Amino acid sequence: MLDNHLYNLLNQLTQEHKSLWRIKNKYMVDSDGCDKCKEFWNKLEKDKEDHIKELTDLIKSHMS
Repeated sequence: MLDNHLYNLLNQLTQEHKSLWRIKNKYMVDSDGCDKCKEFWNKLEKDKEDHIKELTDLIKSHMS
């Protein structure tokens, strides 16, 4: 069984992936025609990708 700490990291990774999917597949499409909003979603997409990378690295370090 996973300890709570690792479970929390895995849960957050799942949430970040879901959020990134929505940004890429819904929010970016809906923001067509608004350059300011597109810029915001692009920035947030990059942030989410960075969070996912960091969480993945943390999880790997706890699994070894």
